[in-house]
Amino acid sequence: MRIETERKLDFNDVLIRPKRSRLKSRGDVELSRTFKTPHAGVDITGVPIIAANMDTVGTLKMGAALAEHDMFTALHKHYPLDEMQKANISGAFSFVTFGIDDINKIDNVLNTLQSNSINKICLDVANGYTENFVDFIRDVRKHHPGKIIMAGNVATPDMTEALILAGADIVKVGIGPGSACMTRAMTGIGYPQLSAIIECADAAHGLSGLICADGGCRMPGDVAKAFAAGADFVMLGGMLAGHTECMSADELKEIKDSDDGLVEYYGMSSKVAMDKYAGGVAPHRASEGRVVKVEYKGDVKDTVQEILGGLRSACTYVGASKLKELSKRATFVVKSAA
Repeated sequence: MRIETERKLDFNDVLIRPKRSRLKSRGDVELSRTFKTPHAGVDITGVPIIAANMDTVGTLKMGAALAEHDMFTALHKHYPLDEMQKANISGAFSFVTFGIDDINKIDNVLNTLQSNSINKICLDVANGYTENFVDFIRDVRKHHPGKIIMAGNVATPDMTEALILAGADIVKVGIGPGSACMTRAMTGIGYPQLSAIIECADAAHGLSGLICADGGCRMPGDVAKAFAAGADFVMLGGMLAGHTECMSADELKEIKDSDDGLVEYYGMSSKVAMDKYAGGVAPHRASEGRVVKVEYKGDVKDTVQEILGGLRSACTYVGASKLKELSKRATFVVKSAA
């Protein structure tokens, strides 16, 4: 056993210090970015915000709505293949999600979706620290050398490097910060999210890799802090939950007819999700997700405007004319002593 005494930070521990700027308007800020992927060798372009691969967020309807704003969606992994094939998926802005599955399943799904121009894979597990996961990334990379692979989750530089060296282009960073996640409470495992982003981004960028900050953003200011800390992409769950695009027609009717107007949003390691997709919680594990009630928020476009507007405003406060400049311009101020 050892103890690290250096202070680690979460989003609510810091603010971004303002500085003089030559920008005349928030409208002058360019949020779209283009990244070169280290393994796939192709560019990925857009506003680097990704809807989380949860069945209450990463829906086909959400993907279509966010694509209109050049934003991304990691489609949840429980869609029937024929439903995805029939949908008008935007290949430019959609990731298809898998767990540690048989590689033949991934091959079949991607081959079937060829006509949709899908070239982005999200390999998602709760614990990205296992050698089994590293080997799986390596296997997927061998089978799909030209596909963009996003994989995680991890929260430390050493495993960020390991996943990139195994073949990941983008590493998902975050252990337990999400509003519907109970990993920290159930296992005691985790890492303060802002420090995780800073440290993992430094490790990834040294290998020409990218990171996606996954979890912990509750307000647009948190999204700005994540980018300022060095995140290339930011994944959002709770901030995008509760919108029209998250629900089926029957669910929309039910919520509009209800008295409280609340929508269920839950983690994919919750008992609800495991009952729904895995026949219940397996005897060897415990639920690490919670069910959260959020207000029905209507169409996602208004929330998108708030998020992007807050991000543009943050850039103007530090003189960043482009989102890619934010991490170079930002200085964090720790709000109180440890």
